[in-house]
Formats: sequence, C-alpha cells, structure tokens
Amino acid sequence: MPESFDLAILGSGPGGYVAAIRAAQLGLSVAIVEREKLGGICLNWGCIPTKALLRTSEIYHYMTHADAYGLKADNIGFDLAKVTERSRKVAGQLNAGVKTLMKKNKVTVVEGEGRLTGATQLTVKTGTGERILDARNVIVATGARARDLPGLAADGLRIWTYRHAMVPPEMPTRLLVIGSGAIGIEFASFYSDMGAEVTVVEMVDRILPVEDEEVSAFMAKTLAKQGMRILTGAKVSDITPAPDKVTATITTADGKATPEAFSHVIVAIGIVPNTENIGLEALGVATERGHILVDGFGRTNVAGLHAIGDVTGPPWLAHKASHEGVVCVEKLAGGSPHEFTIWNIPGCTYSRPQVASVGLTEAKARAAGREVKVGKFPFIGNGKAIALGEAEGFVKTVFDAATGELLGAHMIGAEVTELIQGYVIARGLETTEAELMETVFAHPTLSEMMHESVLGAYGRALHI
Repeated sequence: MPESFDLAILGSGPGGYVAAIRAAQLGLSVAIVEREKLGGICLNWGCIPTKALLRTSEIYHYMTHADAYGLKADNIGFDLAKVTERSRKVAGQLNAGVKTLMKKNKVTVVEGEGRLTGATQLTVKTGTGERILDARNVIVATGARARDLPGLAADGLRIWTYRHAMVPPEMPTRLLVIGSGAIGIEFASFYSDMGAEVTVVEMVDRILPVEDEEVSAFMAKTLAKQGMRILTGAKVSDITPAPDKVTATITTADGKATPEAFSHVIVAIGIVPNTENIGLEALGVATERGHILVDGFGRTNVAGLHAIGDVTGPPWLAHKASHEGVVCVEKLAGGSPHEFTIWNIPGCTYSRPQVASVGLTEAKARAAGREVKVGKFPFIGNGKAIALGEAEGFVKTVFDAATGELLGAHMIGAEVTELIQGYVIARGLETTEAELMETVFAHPTLSEMMHESVLGAYGRALHI
C-alpha cells in the first residue's frame, strides 16, 4: 500500500533535510529518502569533514612555526590515521545530529534508492523490499558528484576524487592537483601544509577563476611562496597509474609538454548532477546539461515536482541549497517568500589563506556598464592582523559610483570566511556606502578592514 504525505523529498543533503525541517515547521507531513547517509555529501564527505582536515593542517602549520610566536615545540609530527579519524568523527557527529532533527520534527526517514514513478510519487528500494510514497508535492534534492577525467575514472589508490582525498591510505609525497576551484585549492593547501610537494594545474589563465582577478593573483603568489608550483593555462594528459606512482604529461602555457611522476593525483575539475536513473526522462522534466531547470521557487515544468540544490545548477554550495529549500517549501505551503536568486550568495574557500566573496567582481561590474568606485585595504594595516601574525591579505569593495550601492566584496586572508557575512547582510539590506561609513566597527578586530575598505573607495581610508 502506498504511504501518503504532503511532501516527499529525494535526497537528504543541506537542501533536502533543511526543506524537510521547514516543511514540518509549517505543519506538513514529510518523508525524506536517502540512499547513503543523512546529511548528504556536505556533512559526510564535503563541507564539514574537509574543514576538520584543514583545521588540523592549520594547527600543524602553527606548531611547525611556533618560534614566530616566541614558543618552543620540538619533534613535531602527525599520525595520518588519527587525522583522518578525527575528520570522520566530526562527520559522524553531524550525521547523528541530522537524525535527531528528523526525529524531533517528525519527519519520516526512508533509507533506500528512490526513483520517481510519477510526478508526485517515489518508489524506494529498501533493504527489505519496496515502499511507495505518494505526496502532494515532491522535491528532488539529489545533489552532485565529482566529475572524472574523460576516459579515466578515479581508482582511490593513485588517482583520487575529494572523497578519496579525505580518507587517504597514505600521505602523498608529490601530489598533482588538477583544477583550482575551491575544492582543488583546499586540498592543495591541506596536503602542502602537511608536508607534501604540491603542483596545481589549471586550464584557464588564473587559479580560483570565479574570484576577483586581484584575489586570484594574490593567492597564486602566496601559494607559490608557500612552496607550491602553480601552473595556469596548462593541461594534463596521458595519466598512467602504476602500483607506486602516477605518470602524467603536463603541457604548460608555452606549449611545452613534459611527462612527470607523482605519488598521487587529485581530480577536482567540477561536478556532475545526480539526475540519471531517477525517472526524470519518463516525466518529461526539462534539464540543461544534466541540471534540472527550475523557476525562482524550485518548480520544474512538471506540476507538483520541484528541485533544489546542486542538481539545479551553480553555484554548487550548501547554503544555496538550504535557502532554496526554504523558499521552495514556503511557496508550496501557500506562503509568499521572496523568489530565489543567486545575486547575494557568498562563496568561501577555506585554504591558507582563506578567500571569501559576494556579488560582482570589479571586472564584471565594469563589463555590465557600471561606473565603479573601488576600495582596498591590506591586512598589514590592521593591528589585530599583525598581532595574530596574519598580516597577508586584503579586503576589496566595489561600489556603484552613482548610487553608492555595494556591488561586490572580495577578501583574502585569515578568517575572511567569517567576515564576509557582514557584507552579505549589508547587500541584503541594500545598505549604501554612507551607512557603512557611519557604522562603528569594534577595535581591535579584523572587521575594521571592512570599514577601511569602504572608506578607501571614497578616498577616506584612515590607516593607510
């Protein structure tokens, strides 16, 4: 017999489980289907466990540079198995937390492989048979997975995706990272700080290509200073794994092709949406390059069927998925939420140094025909940054010269992934440059640089 619900959700990542909670808060009966672990990739294999690894490498970096702080630390080392174990425990704790939230909100959790057998019906293969879920509305939140190199799947031994890189069987000695988006740079940073010799190869002309050009340039310079080899405008071919190494040919921007040997390769060249074999084709659901097409409320072209998160396209970020889930549920429950857009979604890279941004880059603002005022303030001009021993980086703000609208903000340096939210709130409230300049920022804090950058855009910076 089919089971009936107001809402059934396929996938329990940050989009799916948050949508389930909000729906339950609004009084809907909810079922959520998950084939692996509650929390999806983010909690189990992405956002959270990678930050645990990066915290370890950050502390290890400080320990190996203790002398810079007047401290002594001898015989510094690490146990890779324990490093990995800590990361997995963190993921496990969050997974357990989502289970508790589902129980608290009376969400029915169905473990198994779900498939759409109607616009508002899911059939789930479980360990004990099959369950059919009928619902007034269905949300697809199946997420995405790492993209493999054409013709060469990751083997988990010498060629890794992010999942393999989080549970390494051994420490790489000479690591090749293919791709320099957030995932590639975070793993490059982690393994470099843990002692590996790291080469990053990027096909386009700069690393972190979605970021402001000045941020990309600063990051490349900083990583090279840390000992990484950064190759832009380059490509990798002829990857051949062996029991004790991987051989790859790197063609640099000047056209020179050189075969090199590495201990391991991390492939970080993007993602593939999980839209195969879930019943979309039979229902005639509109897609583009594998991503489900939706409107600003998560509605597909099929009545009653919705989609949120990575499966709907970029930016592929957990907080974007969660917000989409809330908007989608509030709309289908009869509310009047603001239509979802990506204009104010922050992006963060948790490397050393960190990178954070929101809104338009300077180049994109100018390309859009905006006359802009740009402010920039360096970490070296901030007392707190100097006291922390973190004096490398800058904060950059881009304003519309005519209206004072904050078009974008771009940061690189210590803790900028925490600082960026100030600008996100400012943009959400449509704050102008005048209001930001009149705001009092506590001293001594890193956030003072946010104020100084705004002041700098109008020739009023105080400490530079």
